[in-house]
Parts: sequence; C-alpha cells; structure tokens
Amino acid sequence: MDARVKPAHDEYMKQPVFRFAPSPNGHLHLGHALSALIDFEMARQMGGRFLLRIEDIDPARCRPEFETAISEDLGWLGIAWEEPVRRQSGHLDAYQQALTRLEAEGLVYPSFESRGEIAQYVAQHSHVPWPHDPDGAPLYPRLSKKLGAEERKRRMASEPYALRLDMNAALARTGALTWVETGADPKQDHETRMAEPEKWGDVVLARKDTPTSYHLSVVVDDATQGVTHVVRGQDLYQATSVHRVLQALLGLHPPLYHHHRLILDAEGKKLSKSTRATALRELREQGKTPADIRRIVGLE
Repeated sequence: MDARVKPAHDEYMKQPVFRFAPSPNGHLHLGHALSALIDFEMARQMGGRFLLRIEDIDPARCRPEFETAISEDLGWLGIAWEEPVRRQSGHLDAYQQALTRLEAEGLVYPSFESRGEIAQYVAQHSHVPWPHDPDGAPLYPRLSKKLGAEERKRRMASEPYALRLDMNAALARTGALTWVETGADPKQDHETRMAEPEKWGDVVLARKDTPTSYHLSVVVDDATQGVTHVVRGQDLYQATSVHRVLQALLGLHPPLYHHHRLILDAEGKKLSKSTRATALRELREQGKTPADIRRIVGLE
C-alpha cells in the first residue's frame, strides 16, 4: 500500500546527510556511477553533507586496490566527500554489540544447514510451492530452531553456522512497520511505504566466519553516521523491510529512502561486478569524459 502523505521528518531537512557505500570487491561500473551521481546531486541540492563509506566486511573479496580505484573514479566524476572515510572493517565491535543485544532478547538463533542442504530439504519436503524471498532463495525452513541450548552450544563450537533473526518473534515485538520513500524532490515528494519483512523469513545476521551481514552493518552504520537520506538502486528496495525491522528492534531512527532506477544490460539484467560489466576506468581509458558518463546513464 502506497499512501500519499505530507513531507515528514522535518528535522532531517535541517542537516541532511547522504552517503555512498560501495564494496571494494571490484571496479565501479555505470550502475554505480548513476547511483553516486544521483546521491551527490541530491545532497548538493539540499545543502547536505555527503559521506563515502567503504563496505569491506568480506576480507576474501575486498582489496585495497579496488578501494583506491573507487576514490579515483568518484573524483573523476566530480564527486567530493567528507573525510575520514568510514570502513566497516574498522567497526566490527559495533556490529557485535548490536548482535549481542538481539541475542540477549532471544531474537537470534544459529542454523547449521548449508544453502545446498536447505534447497535439498525444500525439494524433498514441499508438497506445495515453497515460499521464496525477494532475491529468489527458498525461505529457511527453521530446522535448527527446535534445537536445545546445549546442542546449539556444542554444534557452534565445531560446525559452521549462521546466526538468524527469528522474524516471527521480531515482528511480534515491532508490529507493522513503514518507511518514507522520497521522489525526485526529497524536500516535497514523500510517500509512506509498508514494510513486508515476513517475505524474507529468518534472515542471516552473521556467520561464524563473518561477524556481520549487510543488513545488520548498514543499519548500524547509517545510525552511527547520522545518515538522514539513503539513496540506492531498486535492487535494494525490498531489503528496506529488513532494515526497518532491525532499526525498530535496536531503537534506531530510520532515514528517508530513495530507490532509483537501474542501468540494465542488453539482456535486461542489472549491471554487476560479477558479470564483468564494463568498468568506469575502462570507459575513461577509451576516451569517455564525465559528461559522456552522465549522458550514457541518462543524467544529461
């Protein structure tokens, strides 16, 4: 349900804070350029602050040379940001504190099945279409939820595991949730959107070898940095429902959100580092200018 409402969160308009938060696991492409340019332009129009955050919680994929390239590409596009830059790898204790709080309230439990084992269980036990989350993965069947405390402790000491949010228990505590979505004019154009976190089931908040997830770290970072406006692509629209649950449980004031269109490839799929989408640095080497990039992404 989308209900037109009057502009909300007037206090956010006094000192708007925007952020661009890429992961240094590859080179930026046109999709990143669109997001960064929209983000920076909205901050400029509102007289707000603009932050750069490096989301480097995955040490296996994140590399310093990619972070350097991010700064070079953004600078080439004419984007400036405040220093110092926040790097998630330097704030793992903050995410652990948030996770510990949720655990203490009985809202987190460990699961021990791999993605393959979950898929196999679903295939063997579902007599009707099994629900899938917005990313297309089958909802976790809560197999480990019934384990006793001693068995959980024993298995956590010797097996890989994921720490999951008990979504049913979380929603029983928060009740219905909404967020404010802004349009092209963030000063005037606001809509209230209903969050639907139940579509995600018991989402993963951390793993044994990774102390936090994107969902948990992003809400902690945004609150810590005083971010008032989150600008990102439509591919993360559904994730906002999870973020609203975590914000409510942790007592964090939600920012306003703006989810913009995506840049698609010839097959209609969004650009991705994993599919080797053409990098901005390659386009620069081909002689393209920042003005060319703006034209290509439709920001003339």
